[in-house]
Amino acid sequence: MTPRVRIVHVSQPTHAAIAAGDLAGANRLSPVPLTPVFVTDSWRSTFARRAEQLIEHPEDEPWVTGIIWDEDLERAVGAAGFHGSPDADGMVEVGYSVDPDLRRRGYARAAMQVLLDRAIAHPDVRVLRATISPDNEPSLNLIASFGFERNGEQWDEEDGLEWIFEIPTPGP
Repeated sequence: MTPRVRIVHVSQPTHAAIAAGDLAGANRLSPVPLTPVFVTDSWRSTFARRAEQLIEHPEDEPWVTGIIWDEDLERAVGAAGFHGSPDADGMVEVGYSVDPDLRRRGYARAAMQVLLDRAIAHPDVRVLRATISPDNEPSLNLIASFGFERNGEQWDEEDGLEWIFEIPTPGP
């Protein structure tokens, strides 16, 4: 059974507190309680990028990384969102990560469905993109199940080689 999740967006100061490793401060600012996984190094780097981005582009706040919230357990189980607002070509790129202790329970799939539904519903979005390391088999399988097709590769300074996958959105 797929868990019921929603993506809870958080403010720039919340992103900054997570990036600083300040779990107590992040919890004072966040609309939902966060767990210690949010202040691990790999997660902090994502929230740091988004905290800086939101200073220059506050309009991206409803798009960028938010909290994957399990509605039934009332628990933060991961982070997911887009890299920003739709670009000039109508493309948005997804990103997601699930608490390692909670993987293989359907959270990434549920979060991806929420993100896809959001992309389809927004009139400015025409393409949904995912970039994934070639050795990340669970993510490769996940996006394949949603119909993403590989159309290139890129080098990411933080993550190394990534394959680029896209799927057109049919629009609202």
